[in-house]
Amino acid sequence: MSDLSSLPQGLDALETRLKQDLAWLELPAKSWIPPREADGKRVVDVVIIGGGMAGLVASGMLKRLGVANHVVLDKASAGQEGPWVTFARMRTLRSPKQLTGPAMGLPALTFRAYYEARYGNEAWVVLDRAPREIWMDYLIWYRRVLELPVCNGISVDAILPREDGMLDLVCRQRDRTEIMIARHVVLATGRDGLGGPYLPPIADDIDRNFWAHTADEIDFAALRGKRVGVVGAGASAMDNAATALEAGAARLDMFVRRKELPRINKFTGIGSQGVVHGFAGLPDEWKWRFLNYAMGQQTPPPRPSVLRVSAFPQARLHLESPISELKQIGDHLIVATPKGRYPVDFLIFGTGFKIDLTNRPELAAVAPYIRLWRDRFPTPAGMPNAELEGSPDLGDAFEFLETEPGACPALAKIHCFNFPATLSHGKLTGDIPAISEGADRLARGIVKALFVIDRERHFADLQAFDTPELLGDEWVDAETTTEKDTKLNA
Repeated sequence: MSDLSSLPQGLDALETRLKQDLAWLELPAKSWIPPREADGKRVVDVVIIGGGMAGLVASGMLKRLGVANHVVLDKASAGQEGPWVTFARMRTLRSPKQLTGPAMGLPALTFRAYYEARYGNEAWVVLDRAPREIWMDYLIWYRRVLELPVCNGISVDAILPREDGMLDLVCRQRDRTEIMIARHVVLATGRDGLGGPYLPPIADDIDRNFWAHTADEIDFAALRGKRVGVVGAGASAMDNAATALEAGAARLDMFVRRKELPRINKFTGIGSQGVVHGFAGLPDEWKWRFLNYAMGQQTPPPRPSVLRVSAFPQARLHLESPISELKQIGDHLIVATPKGRYPVDFLIFGTGFKIDLTNRPELAAVAPYIRLWRDRFPTPAGMPNAELEGSPDLGDAFEFLETEPGACPALAKIHCFNFPATLSHGKLTGDIPAISEGADRLARGIVKALFVIDRERHFADLQAFDTPELLGDEWVDAETTTEKDTKLNA
């Protein structure tokens, strides 16, 4: 990761341009929310949990709309937020380089503007896709130039409803715990934000030293000279397989259930502003139909990732090879499939993530009241889908809804701005293409809720406002003037 303490001249000029753009647009808007206190401490209007891309753009949108009293909390150290320099192991992003991502409609805030400022226009022309480390550098820069209120090294252990309608957040930093009081909470917690990594049951009885999930920290250097197996062939599976091979794995076997790798990225193929803004307006059955079909077709791994693996002669792809049995024998595993039995020293599961509220202890107090799609929408005939059935049923501002009205009103103050929001709102929360549009929808919904709940105070401010625009000396009453002229002419 680059040292941004000594910025190239191009970035200095770009930042000057950005400041001018913001000034011309009168951004950020002035702070307008009346301050509140409770239990002797100031209440935070919005707490965003997660300082990755989604958390940063949510913060940027709230700031531009005048919600100054908000904070972003992330358990990682500064510069380590999100997956980009932790468990993401691809060389470049999957998304095309020209996508504007979290730029919020500001040209000087785009990745392209940042990249050209650092490396020049010619470098942009020859660039294929953004290297993930440089993308992380961009997000660090984004956070700095927008002066976003991110606090690192803080985890949220519990979100607890209060009797006054607000929320207590039990925050831990090292060995110190304190309570933060918030009016709204945004969960910008990524793909596993409402659950965790998915592992098939075959891993239940296997010693943890013999396997990892692609979201785990993995000592790839320790795999040098080893036989490595990878379950799955999605993007993460391919990138982990390539990393193991590049670290010197003696043999690598990829086990894939499908007859062939998916080749067409269906949802990306129909990407448009219609999908971005129109998906949330679809009837429920059509939302289900779109996503169930796209998920059934699956997303192909990026071509560069596949070529990165297939370049190694010791890599083998096993199609139509679901794992039927997994045994631990001495110092290695035996992977059994319909096509054969394979000894491996280490197995990596590229099996994605699952929604499981019981995996999120911070949500334990509210999880039983969160309405899921299966709680109100009958699964369409012929389209069973466990992931969709377990997706949260969200309101217009990504807020959780109650299973029973009145059971937990505080859910209206907790906003699910992470990947599981997809069925309710479309792909606005977990990927680069429409993250700004998602953050705009989120921020406007929160602003609306804050204004409505404070309406009495805003009305009192309206009544009390007494700064005159006219001073009384601009004009003279016509009748007074006429009487005066009549006396003078008499």
